[in-house]
Amino acid sequence: MLTSKNKMIRWGFIGLPTLLIMIFYFYPMVQTFLMSLMSGSGNNLTFVGLDNYQRLLSDPVFLTALGNTLLFLLVQVPVMIFLAIFFSVLLNQKTLKFKGVFRTLAFLPCVTSLVAYSIVFKYLFSNDGLINHLLLGLRVISEPILWLSDPFWAKVLIIIAITWRWTGYNMIFFLSALQNIDPEIYEAADVDGAMSRQKFFHITIPLLKPVILFTSVTSTIGTLQLFAEPMNITGGGPGNATLTISQYIYNISFKYTPDFGYAAAISYVIVLFVVLFSLIQANVGGKK
Repeated sequence: MLTSKNKMIRWGFIGLPTLLIMIFYFYPMVQTFLMSLMSGSGNNLTFVGLDNYQRLLSDPVFLTALGNTLLFLLVQVPVMIFLAIFFSVLLNQKTLKFKGVFRTLAFLPCVTSLVAYSIVFKYLFSNDGLINHLLLGLRVISEPILWLSDPFWAKVLIIIAITWRWTGYNMIFFLSALQNIDPEIYEAADVDGAMSRQKFFHITIPLLKPVILFTSVTSTIGTLQLFAEPMNITGGGPGNATLTISQYIYNISFKYTPDFGYAAAISYVIVLFVVLFSLIQANVGGKK
């Protein structure tokens, strides 16, 4: 039997975190939605209903930012998940020496400072940076690639940067899942004469399905909120070629004449896409 004191302690452990979540998560979400129904400069906001959401459909800068963000999502996330699986399988080999060193090196990028590594990438990929000198020296290219001033290569640079930083993070999840797979399953496949490719696609991938779903959802959410890399490497340029939704929200809120109502409306577009993509991935991943 629980005493009244024990019940109060238990309710205290449950109630306090719940209260904090309500104050710091749900209350700002509600306030942000209410703000998205208003418009005006600074704090001089007036109720305009759904005008901000209608404005999104005719805002060319927003549509450009949305297109860039979705492009990064559709290209970078599958590439990163594939590389994470590849490296996790490679670093899970029993015969591999210095596995701890290689795993640490693969994981290190995700613990580096976002701003610091972005600035380093900006200098490495500048017109006269180390990467161009290296490619010229190896005769891979005949003239420097304009990583920062060409719209196509600027997008490629952002994809390279976020893939470099987050592949190791996702690799850890796959590596953990691989170590929990019963070795007898592979031994049985060996007895049946299964080749390495067959074991990978018919044993490893199906057993990694829950982790693939988890990393896909979290990577999707992270990419939809992409901000630091475009902000610090390309500044959203050239000509808004790498501008993302989060960066556009920042510009509207702090760089241009503040319009917090419109910025709040744009932020709910991110919420909508997060929910949409998460549902799609959950439905696809939930099929037998």
